[in-house]
Amino acid sequence: MLDKYKAMPYIHPMNKFVILASEILGGQSSLAKLLGVTPPTVNQWAKGDRPIPVDKCWPIEQATEGKVSRKDLRPDDWQRIWPELVKESV
Repeated sequence: MLDKYKAMPYIHPMNKFVILASEILGGQSSLAKLLGVTPPTVNQWAKGDRPIPVDKCWPIEQATEGKVSRKDLRPDDWQRIWPELVKESV
């Protein structure tokens, strides 16, 4: 599903996964409603204007049935936030 983003100019990996989660769940408004945030907030995450808050990552992972993981959403710091996932990666 991410193949269509390969042709886009550089997008931080996190942003690609926000877009993917939105598509899986029916759009940015649907994702926003699920998370209790506004659609502009989700759009800011997708554009990379704001980072995805840590407390929103697990609900996204659950709602997408693992197609978008916490590791995907926080590629730069997931090991520090969720050290229990490091053991699963080994």
